[in-house]
Amino acid sequence: MSYMLQGSTGSWEVVIGLEIHAQVISRAKLFSGAATAFGAAPNSQVSFVDAAFPGMLPVINRECVAQAVRTGLGLAARINLVSRFDRKNYFYADLPAGYQISQFEHPIVGAGMVEIELADGSTRRIGVTRLHLEQDAGKSLHDQHPTKSFIDLNRAGVALMEIVSEPDLRSPEEAGAYIRKLRSILRYLGTCDGNMEEGSLRADVNVSVRHPGEALRTRCEVKNVNSVRFVMQAIEAEALRQVQVWESGEEVRQETRLFDPGRGQTRSMRSKEDAHDYRYFPDPDLLPLVLDEAWVAELKAALPELPDARRARFMAEHGLSAYDAAVLVAERATAEYFEEVARGRDAKLAANWVTGARFALLSARGVGIEASPVSAAALGGLLDLITDGTINGRIAKEVFEAMAESGSTAGEIVERKGLRQVTDTGAIDAAVAAVLAANPDKIAAYKSGAEKLFGFFVGQVMRAMAGKGNPALVNEALKRALG
Repeated sequence: MSYMLQGSTGSWEVVIGLEIHAQVISRAKLFSGAATAFGAAPNSQVSFVDAAFPGMLPVINRECVAQAVRTGLGLAARINLVSRFDRKNYFYADLPAGYQISQFEHPIVGAGMVEIELADGSTRRIGVTRLHLEQDAGKSLHDQHPTKSFIDLNRAGVALMEIVSEPDLRSPEEAGAYIRKLRSILRYLGTCDGNMEEGSLRADVNVSVRHPGEALRTRCEVKNVNSVRFVMQAIEAEALRQVQVWESGEEVRQETRLFDPGRGQTRSMRSKEDAHDYRYFPDPDLLPLVLDEAWVAELKAALPELPDARRARFMAEHGLSAYDAAVLVAERATAEYFEEVARGRDAKLAANWVTGARFALLSARGVGIEASPVSAAALGGLLDLITDGTINGRIAKEVFEAMAESGSTAGEIVERKGLRQVTDTGAIDAAVAAVLAANPDKIAAYKSGAEKLFGFFVGQVMRAMAGKGNPALVNEALKRALG
């Protein structure tokens, strides 16, 4: 999908690269045994290593390494059996050691890719340059006191995966699709929970503009954007700003910027550092990280089925459309819920209920699928009553709402409320006769060519039967009666 900005000097192409910082799911930090739970009291999860006490040495967390390898495998990336940790030196109040342990020249994961799907049905492969492990910094709080800043070191030392894309993205839509797809893969793998509100997934957005066919121009980095919507807005705002700068005869300066969602603008934060500014050098307290090839193979064999493979299987096994399958596999929990509902049942009917009534219910309650008030087994029971003719689709919606409120099964609610579908043709014929007798003018109009009135008659009969009439039998009875 083409995305171009129009200026006084012609069309401008937007070039985007993303650096995603994903917090590793691990009970302990990257180089210490301190806990990583979100929401703990300030400075209650800080070891001597995290606080950079003299003489404290880092010890690598094996599970964090495994999580990085799993992620690399999920991105179809090269796993580097030998990698190295480096010190990235800079001063900031929430970085007690004065340096961050990261990976620079020798990351744990090399080149990979992410395939994204766009709104028009097209797909694109976005290159992943690398994934490296690093420790997070603490958090500075500037709004707790009129003259002082507070420091919370709970995040200091938490393991991060920095996933760097190639500059292959060309629009805000593609950037949004890339983040959503990457988040989905991470959550399937169980390597990052993807919670952008809690800061466990953050994006640095690199943006430049150029006339089509030109070499790349100077880029700017928009730092720490914490929602997909804000990433897309930041790209558009920064690209427009750069077009205006170039067309005014000035040059874009390489710098780090922040996005202000309230104003829809980016603003300068600092000049962009180069690698030499950080004085990278190998961390003297950590040996090179050497992975066993057999161990990597074990991790690969234990990977779950990922979204793309599961979508293809849903289409092949269940005959679902590409759109329905994509919606169902976006979240691993939703895909597993659907599979339980669909087992031994009409898959299309199951998909309609999972993506329709159940999604609406979760949205109305503001909860995720893990907190769904209607289990997959319970929804399956409801579909069985539709399939065997006990209830019709209209009544099923009423039953579903009652299930969500009461926790009762569909069968219990149908029996308690007397909601069984009426299939007695005599009762249906009587209801049809009563409706037609009350609407002679509508009959005349129908027979004169107003065929859309047939739907009116169906609705009146169903209303007369309190919604319990079998729709197919009602239609047949009306066709006979209207001759």
